[in-house]
Amino acid sequence: MDAMLDKNVDGIIASGKRIDRRLPVDLSNLPVPVVYAFTEGTSDSVTFCADDFQGATLAVEWLLGLGRRRIAHVTGPDSFVSVRERTRAYHDLVGDALPVMYGTWSEAWGHEAVAKIWDAPGPKPDGIFCGNDQIARAVVDALRERDVRVPEEVSVVGFDNWEIVAAQTRPPLTTVDMNLKALGREAGLTVLALAEGRAVEPGIRTLPCELVVRQSCGGNPEH
Repeated sequence: MDAMLDKNVDGIIASGKRIDRRLPVDLSNLPVPVVYAFTEGTSDSVTFCADDFQGATLAVEWLLGLGRRRIAHVTGPDSFVSVRERTRAYHDLVGDALPVMYGTWSEAWGHEAVAKIWDAPGPKPDGIFCGNDQIARAVVDALRERDVRVPEEVSVVGFDNWEIVAAQTRPPLTTVDMNLKALGREAGLTVLALAEGRAVEPGIRTLPCELVVRQSCGGNPEH
């Protein structure tokens, strides 16, 4: 941090991995303004994050619009606020007929979740909303290994739009884009405003997500 200040920076954008955790360093007493992204800021700071509830709503509404009626949700640990917000949107739209499957943010969990669902008795999902693209790619792969066709029999949606994962999934993955470029731009404009001495109201600002439609769901893929 001292090295950055020695370069006479006008402000800092501090980024983390989750909105419900603070960074391991205290930035509250720095001589330059600090704006936070995807990490918990101080009470008088500005924090930016994606609207997880809205993003999950986009994903589940798309599946419902395709006629999917038994939609499973395979996601990460429920200790994450983002997971709880996405789960809340999922429950609001489809109810609680199917239990949410919480696990790790990994492809291994995606494979394990499919095994648990398909090895259990009873009807199977015709749509699966996944908490991130790694889980979703593994779900698609695991379904293929069981000769379950995606998207003809099961539609799959991810979250993140991690291009290197989503575009390389077979079929390519429909997923929620958190608009990180727009979020970064807003954070940059805000830190510049603070550096110029303009008044900026503190608080958490959520930016809307977008659904990127590819072939893992059916519907109209992007061109």
